[in-house]
Amino acid sequence: SQRPPGGFDVAGGGGSCSCRPLGGDTAGLRGTVPVLGCMEVPDAAAFRAFRQRCQDGSWQRERGGLAVSLQLPPPGCAVHQLKVRVGGWGVCVGGGDLEPALSSRCSLQCRMDVPDVPAETMYDVLHDSEYRGEWDSNVIDTHNIAQVADNADVGYYAWRCPKPLKNRDVVLLRAWQVEDGYHTIISFSIKHPKYPPRKDLVRAVCLLTGYLVHSTGPNSCSLTYLAQVDPKGSLPKWVVNKASQYLVPQMLKKLHKACVQYPAWKQQHNVNMKPWLYPEQNKLPMLAVSELALQSAASLENIDESSLAEEKDESSDRGGLEN
Repeated sequence: SQRPPGGFDVAGGGGSCSCRPLGGDTAGLRGTVPVLGCMEVPDAAAFRAFRQRCQDGSWQRERGGLAVSLQLPPPGCAVHQLKVRVGGWGVCVGGGDLEPALSSRCSLQCRMDVPDVPAETMYDVLHDSEYRGEWDSNVIDTHNIAQVADNADVGYYAWRCPKPLKNRDVVLLRAWQVEDGYHTIISFSIKHPKYPPRKDLVRAVCLLTGYLVHSTGPNSCSLTYLAQVDPKGSLPKWVVNKASQYLVPQMLKKLHKACVQYPAWKQQHNVNMKPWLYPEQNKLPMLAVSELALQSAASLENIDESSLAEEKDESSDRGGLEN
């Protein structure tokens, strides 16, 4: 097969999903998350904007395959976007090398069809921080900090990056909505006075992270995942290759398996406790939005990891790029 301009071919898939470059901290995000200096909980208009963003573009339907393409942005644009479309399970992804290093901001968008998991279960798994540690081997620490609204909270997430990169963490404001068969979660980085950057981790910035789960039947759903992240540093090219060829497909497979196993696990772990559905169950301390501030990428230190060579990791499924 022919190699698309600025991209690479994928074993088992005949097409590719093209990528559009984004620019600036909030370019393309207005209407979805607050602009810098304006701290607020996402409203109905923000959820509609996020849904539209997830549904923009044409996804290639591959029979039992996965198509991945990365197109490098034009000169002067520091954002790279990777799109992934999954149309089945058990696929093997391959591809060519990408020459340039991935610079400061990354945009990742994935969509998958899940034939044997209802939307409600997928939504529960994405919310349940207690269950996250059962299936996410990249997680170092994740917990909820405070509640800011019936449908919004503040949380902390730290994760392992591929060796020898430094591990990252974020503090996020997360909001959610269920409407018209769509289950939506969106989040972005904020500053919390009790969670300053740690010396042993690199504080990354999530410009926007979110999930759109759409019910496609009583026992099936589709999931779109969008992440626009500033990892606070220049990353080597092998990180991009590893993410597209292995980490992303592996993450999707693990999430699918976690969803299948969740009902049985939940029966043994506070079966009726779902504060994301029943806000009266939420026991987190209340926190006023006015006590928080958006996390500016400019206020955090950049590190240059572009020259680091990949190290062999005995636990080969570990090492992620985003939460």
